[in-house]
Amino acid sequence: MRGTLNITTQQPVPKELTYQILLSALRMQGYTAVESNGVVKILPEVDAKLHAVPSGRKTAATGDRIVTQVFQVRHESAAQLVPVIRPLVSPNNTVTAYPGNNTLVVTDYAENVVRIGQVLASIDVPQGDIRVIPVQNASAIDLATTINRLVGDSAGAGAGQDASQRISVQADSRTNSLLVRSDNPSKLATVRQLVNTLDQPGAAGNIRVVFLKNAEATKVAQTLRAIVSGDTSSSNAGASPNAGGGANNAPAGNTGGSVTASGGGMIQADATTNTLIITAPEPVYNNLRKVIDQLDRRRAQVYVEALIAEMSSENAAEFGVQWFAGEKPNGSSTYVGGGTNFTGATPSLIGAASGKETLLGAGLNVLVGSGSVNIPGIGDILNLQVLARFLESQSKANILSTPTLLTLDNEEAKIVVAENLPFLTGQYTNTGGGTTPSNPFQTIERKDVGLTLKIKPQISEGGAIRLLISEENSTVKSNTAAGPTTKKRSIDTNVIVDDGSIIALGGLIQDESQDGADKVPFLGNIPFVGSLFRYDTRSRKKTNLVVFLRPKIVRGDADTKGFTNERYDDILGLQRQPGTTRNYLMPDNGAEPQLPNRDTPAATPAPPKAAQPAATESAAKP
Repeated sequence: MRGTLNITTQQPVPKELTYQILLSALRMQGYTAVESNGVVKILPEVDAKLHAVPSGRKTAATGDRIVTQVFQVRHESAAQLVPVIRPLVSPNNTVTAYPGNNTLVVTDYAENVVRIGQVLASIDVPQGDIRVIPVQNASAIDLATTINRLVGDSAGAGAGQDASQRISVQADSRTNSLLVRSDNPSKLATVRQLVNTLDQPGAAGNIRVVFLKNAEATKVAQTLRAIVSGDTSSSNAGASPNAGGGANNAPAGNTGGSVTASGGGMIQADATTNTLIITAPEPVYNNLRKVIDQLDRRRAQVYVEALIAEMSSENAAEFGVQWFAGEKPNGSSTYVGGGTNFTGATPSLIGAASGKETLLGAGLNVLVGSGSVNIPGIGDILNLQVLARFLESQSKANILSTPTLLTLDNEEAKIVVAENLPFLTGQYTNTGGGTTPSNPFQTIERKDVGLTLKIKPQISEGGAIRLLISEENSTVKSNTAAGPTTKKRSIDTNVIVDDGSIIALGGLIQDESQDGADKVPFLGNIPFVGSLFRYDTRSRKKTNLVVFLRPKIVRGDADTKGFTNERYDDILGLQRQPGTTRNYLMPDNGAEPQLPNRDTPAATPAPPKAAQPAATESAAKP
């Protein structure tokens, strides 16, 4: 830049002030001088902060030089101080807050930066000290609640309230005292006056009602009665029987029970409102209130996922030949015959011939016969000469059960997915002295056949979970005249597992092989030909059964919603899969019921339509 600057003074100017006067004159014109490496640059004021100006937490520059200084804010928020400091800074210069270390970065003329530092020193001061007010008779927790309602921030103007008018009152249950913090002496005096007024000795037998949020009032009452009765027994251990003290414990299961201490205290529980009614001296009540605050907490829950996998396969084969031959000699009434009949064969040759068993069994049956033969005492039977049977069977099963269960810590839970089947346990028939039975009756017991899972979790401080588990999986194997035959697999165990870990509770690996042979002695052992005098059976069965378990600790509502939404979406996805193909020869039953989306409330089902009268047609006869 080029130009002429005329400076007029009324008195001589010292030589050392000449440069400062030049800087002041340049500032009046919107310019400033920036020194860098021995060179002085005259720049517009708006561009000076972009060049190498003196900077740091403290700078030696003074006067009308542009400098950048970092101020450390210790007691206030740097971001909240920016609106306060910005009006003090020149329009072309800046003030910025850095939340990372709570500092202010100010770029302005040196003399103005010094003034800003003085303003910050006046603002950035420690808040009011914390005063501890001991409470002698009343409950500090109750006093803190009352005082905060009267003079606390919630009773003032809220967020727009002056900081000097704010006050914080907290209760320390351990020392039964109040912790008060405020910069306003008048509010501190008001709090002290309220404490002195309210902290008065209560009359013996004061009744207090404590509402519980999470715990069960009847169980908490039993615990408190044990505490009070223990304290009473200790205090009266050295007293004479006629001193009048003592404790009176109500039965543990009595909801309205109470305990009376030597000072006239009494504890009752109201299950309807889940509240405790305590009548006790102030020191006893304060101690009980501390215990109540510790017991009345939200308990953690345990979500258990079980996986029961059972895989089985069975192969069986049968091969055998039975033969029979017989005839009556000419003119004789004697029947002569012989053959093989094996008990393991189904059907047997004799049973099929006499009609007592099905002629054709499972598999391939080859019969050779001719007419019928009359056997005295038996009658006419089929004259089966040869019966050969070939059978091979295979069966496989893959059963996967995944029950899930959610329960509170240290609370037993049970899930049953089963059929309730009748089992005959006894029967009786009274003949009444005759041959015809009369008054018959049977006794039947119904049992659940299916899946049963019962757990009781206990969470330790380290996050491990102790599980008392009882699992049973039963199925109907066969039905007989005496009743159904069931197959049961059960596990009763007690384990410790980490949160979210998978554990194998137990299992079974079974490989069963059976070979059988019915044969005629000596003849059945002849190579090749012996197969005509033998009936062979062979079976092999494999069973693999494993039970897995994974518990998860649920400590808040977010965890509960997480797995609940996951299971909900799984069921919703299964319902939305394509169903069976419609058969147009059958009536349409309408849309299948489905779960609504999680974000959509369930719709109220429409009422059923009224039945319409059937239309009638009449035709006039010609």
